[in-house]
Amino acid sequence: MDEDKIIVCRCEDITLREIKDLIKQGFTTVEEIKRVSRAGMGPCQGKTCGPIIAREISKFTGKPIEEVYNPHNRPPFGGIFFKEIVGGKYEK
Repeated sequence: MDEDKIIVCRCEDITLREIKDLIKQGFTTVEEIKRVSRAGMGPCQGKTCGPIIAREISKFTGKPIEEVYNPHNRPPFGGIFFKEIVGGKYEK
């Protein structure tokens, strides 16, 4: 299977080959790969690619996956109205 065609991070369009190349360059944590490649920074926030990247790091380094993968979940983001900031006192 061609690693150049296997998309690991669909949000940022990053292939398995790119992830493996980064690991070989010495980036051996999910956080480092995230910062260098933007993998895991798309709308899904790494829910899909995070475990896959951790698996590749685990295979390369020989560390157990529990030691490699420690996801940090963020709360959902949403917009707020100005009237919510000023406490509903703003009237047009």
